[in-house]
Amino acid sequence: MRRRDFLRSSATAAGLTALSYSRVLGANDRVSLGFIGLGNRGDQVLDAFLEHSDSQIDALCDLRRDYMDYHYERTAKRGERTRYQDFRKLLDRKGLDAAVICTPDHWHGIMMIEACQKGLDVYVEKPLSLTVVEGRRMVQAAERYKRVVQVGTHRRSLPWCAEIARTCREGGLGPISAAEAYYIANDWPNGIGNPADSAPPADVDWNLWMGPAPEEPYNVNKTFYRFRWFFPYSGGQITNMGVHYLDMIQWSLGQRVPKRVAAFGGVYAVQDNREIPDTAKVIWEYDKALVSFDQINANGAQPGKGQEFDFRGAKGTLYAYSAGYEIVPEVIQEKNRFARTPLDRETEKGWRKDAKTLIEPKLVEKGPRGTEHHTRNFLDCVKSRAQCNADIETGHRSTSATLLANIALKTGEALEWDAEKEEFTNHREANALLHYEYRKPWALPDV
Repeated sequence: MRRRDFLRSSATAAGLTALSYSRVLGANDRVSLGFIGLGNRGDQVLDAFLEHSDSQIDALCDLRRDYMDYHYERTAKRGERTRYQDFRKLLDRKGLDAAVICTPDHWHGIMMIEACQKGLDVYVEKPLSLTVVEGRRMVQAAERYKRVVQVGTHRRSLPWCAEIARTCREGGLGPISAAEAYYIANDWPNGIGNPADSAPPADVDWNLWMGPAPEEPYNVNKTFYRFRWFFPYSGGQITNMGVHYLDMIQWSLGQRVPKRVAAFGGVYAVQDNREIPDTAKVIWEYDKALVSFDQINANGAQPGKGQEFDFRGAKGTLYAYSAGYEIVPEVIQEKNRFARTPLDRETEKGWRKDAKTLIEPKLVEKGPRGTEHHTRNFLDCVKSRAQCNADIETGHRSTSATLLANIALKTGEALEWDAEKEEFTNHREANALLHYEYRKPWALPDV
């Protein structure tokens, strides 16, 4: 009998809870993982777990058999692997400590909550949920079943990103009145193409792939990575990449929720069968700060320094890149520039001589950018029962900000948000978009 199975049977005999069993894990014990979703991001997250010798891969689940076969072979020395095409069978597998969920967004809520109900800790990819209602229910599940949950906003575990947040929160840039984020990609002219609807291939369980989403004819573009271009399965790049940026921005501003949001955009340039915009602009209003996200269909439209996001402070600007950041000091003039006379300007009295910078420039060029720090944090927290770097409440708040943006885009209105009640205060129809009716027999589990 494996040590884990012995501990579990002993814990059961002693009447211990699933939480107390989890605490039996020692610092040197392996954490038994079941992976649900192995394509694209799932492949990357699996690689990040394989960086750590105390991760044990005991179960694999995907609707594509070739994905499972590939990862089954490459994880041969890391666990007693079993393959499943139905996630429910994986969650029923005895001996697992945690589930790793890297499926399309519309599946996260059901899978995460059921994993918690089975006594499993959960690593769930971002965006946390497809709807605000799902996200709140996921928070409630983690709290009720006392589960350790890590949301896949992996910048939370990168040291240089922590430096950005700390610099901003501690006043290193002075008052920050604006933050901007960018997603820039030229999909013109054909994008993902425009294939016709068809019968699903024999090896694709299209009914299970749709799950709770509305029933639609099979289209190859609605499967695997390209699902991100269709609203029943994803929020598009506003939630896919936007949640990374909004999470960093909220962390750095020390704020969790916007007060108001407006969005504009549509399919302006690309000729494919997508539903999500190829061009969009979102503006969120926070307490004393405006935050924006630009989705631009062009590769030549990089912002001034090629940054992914930036913070505009009174003392300087911080430009954040994919693996580092730069601080550019602002030139400050102490004298009132509006009180200068023409003579002052001619002689430069009170014009340039009093100019100075209040902070030092800084450049961090080669910070780590991978997910292995985030998976390390999750494994440690499974053992210690500490809160993860990207805990479930934080992940919900960051995801919600992007979901609100898509609702503003659909309604065409500036929406005011009550973060405590999690509802809009000025638009009843917008509140109806905070969730959707699941396709039967699927239902969002009660907790």
